[in-house]
Amino acid sequence: MIFNGLAYTATPHDRAASLRTDPDWVADQLRRDDSRVLPMWRDRPLLTAAGRPATLTGASGRTLVAAAGQTTLLGLDGPTAIFAADLSEADEADALQLGAAHASADLRSLAGTLPATLAATLAYARGLLYWNRHTRYCGTCGAATASAHAGHLRVCRSPTCGRQHFPRIEPAVLVLVESPGPQPHCLLARHHGAAADGFSLLAGFVEIGESLEGAVRREVAEEAGVRIGQVTYRSSQGWPFPAGLMVGFVARAVDETIAVDGAELVEARWFTRAEIVERIVHGPGSGPVDSIGGWLLRSWAGLG
Repeated sequence: MIFNGLAYTATPHDRAASLRTDPDWVADQLRRDDSRVLPMWRDRPLLTAAGRPATLTGASGRTLVAAAGQTTLLGLDGPTAIFAADLSEADEADALQLGAAHASADLRSLAGTLPATLAATLAYARGLLYWNRHTRYCGTCGAATASAHAGHLRVCRSPTCGRQHFPRIEPAVLVLVESPGPQPHCLLARHHGAAADGFSLLAGFVEIGESLEGAVRREVAEEAGVRIGQVTYRSSQGWPFPAGLMVGFVARAVDETIAVDGAELVEARWFTRAEIVERIVHGPGSGPVDSIGGWLLRSWAGLG
């Protein structure tokens, strides 16, 4: 479903969780002429001569699946099964030939030009294929793993282990911090290596045993030295680059004191709403157009 127009959130499919555990049903779907297969190569969708993501059906789709290192079921679009096939083990020329394609592309460079549902489907495919490719061995005993549940589970092959591995998600918080005063200001920071005017919102990964709100307070305090009071959830965004879940918040600072850590951040400062509007309209912008960070900033500025 689409939520607030955020990129990669318009997942349109029934993920068929109760069906994908049946290998006979999955095999039957792969034999059907109307099933659709999306070819991917090293996390990049393959494109037709017209610059659109390739989709194969029928005999071409089955040939693609037979050559793929991994095939995963994305779900059902009505009665039609949608699969993704990973051609990463081939060189690019062979992958393009198998996918009846002319080029490969970085998904994020395409996101603004694709229908929201297609961008979300390709992001889903990218994340699931990446996880399968990087979970070929059991982290407990080191034995090889086997794909199961149409690519949504991997099982250790060792008879003395047999551990089940599910796709891992790495949650991260992203926060727009407001000042406590009557005049609205928000906090932006510049990280090491960023351009001179490369200010952005604060973000960080959630640590073990930590709540999302706790991660917001810790990250802002650690990096910018700003103490946080109220924390309000705004939205979330799947971010399979490779396995993220971005959780967006608006937080209210206790005071306007800033003390950057010098490790992650070079500087941080408060910006007025007018300054943010100027940055978005005439300056460096609000950051990547497909990210929840840009959405939070544009919403705060009244532009999104």
